[in-house]
Amino acid sequence: MFCTQCGTRLGEGARFCMSCGKPVDASPAAPPIAHAAPHRLRRIRAQKKIAGVCAGFAEYFDMDVTIMRLIWVGLLVLPPSFGIIAYVVSWIVLPLD
Repeated sequence: MFCTQCGTRLGEGARFCMSCGKPVDASPAAPPIAHAAPHRLRRIRAQKKIAGVCAGFAEYFDMDVTIMRLIWVGLLVLPPSFGIIAYVVSWIVLPLD
C-alpha cells in the first residue's frame, strides 16, 4: 500500500502516512448499496373511489389512504377551491399504475 500524496510505502494497518501525515483510506471498497426503487407518483386503480388520486398520493407519502382522503376533503372546503382544481389536474396528469 502506498500514500496517494507522496508515494511512500505504507504498512498494511497504517491509517496515516509517516512522511506527509495524510490520512490513508485503508478500508476496501465497499460494495454499492442497493437502494429501493424510488416512489413514483401515480394513480392506483385497485384502491380508487373516484380516480385513484388519493391512493396514489397516500402511497407516495407512505400514509394511510383514509387520512389522505380526509386531507383532500379538507382542501375541497378551502375558499378558492384549491382542492378540486388540484384533484382534477392530478387526475389528468398522473399516470395509471
